[in-house]
Amino acid sequence: MRIVEIIFSPTGGTEKVARAFAEGWEGEVKTIDLADTEKDFSACVVDEDDQVLIALPSFGGRVPTIATERLSRIAGNGAACTLICVYGNRAFEGTLAEMEDTAKTCGFNVVAAVAAIAEHSIFPQFATGRPDAADAAQLRGFARRIAEEATDMPAIPGNRPYKQGGRGGLVPQPTDACVGCGLCARECPAQAIDTESFAANPETCIGCMRCLRICSVNAREVNAATVAAKAEELSPICALRKENELFL
Repeated sequence: MRIVEIIFSPTGGTEKVARAFAEGWEGEVKTIDLADTEKDFSACVVDEDDQVLIALPSFGGRVPTIATERLSRIAGNGAACTLICVYGNRAFEGTLAEMEDTAKTCGFNVVAAVAAIAEHSIFPQFATGRPDAADAAQLRGFARRIAEEATDMPAIPGNRPYKQGGRGGLVPQPTDACVGCGLCARECPAQAIDTESFAANPETCIGCMRCLRICSVNAREVNAATVAAKAEELSPICALRKENELFL
């Protein structure tokens, strides 16, 4: 059996969850990275016999728009598909429902879904270090259960219509410490960073924080006051440990 991973993981948390989960299946793994700005996703081939894993992050209870747009170009050809929504310990809201609708439109046969926790991409003090060893073991167990028990009628939660999406105003910008290496602009999944000034366009930035995480000289930052206020707001919700959930 070939395993096809379709992932969007700007800061690595979603990828860690997907890798842990896929260890519960057996087979060759092919990865399709939705963050690759140069890839022609309409040319990606998924066969009916493939076991497909679609792993996407939840940004404020929604799928990042560019991930949905790129996923929608891939033909599912009836392949069995498990959805994994990864969120930073707050709530995934309608993300799985949105993923389900998109996957079905692409022609995938959705057989199961998982809501999984990873370290918050903006506020790493929430769900720090997750997925941890306990998460990985549970995710492998979920994968084995899906292989044995999955049907074509999973009970996937989520409201339709989806909530209105938004970027929340957290847009990383360069500081005086920037050395102009250009890594942030090259690696931005949304191509939102100017290649000369390295400033991010607030209209196209999705707030994924990849540029901030990968900067080798820590020369990107978001507004400190906004971050502090939002962290205080989220703390009562995100400070408690939430568990991964399986929907069959």
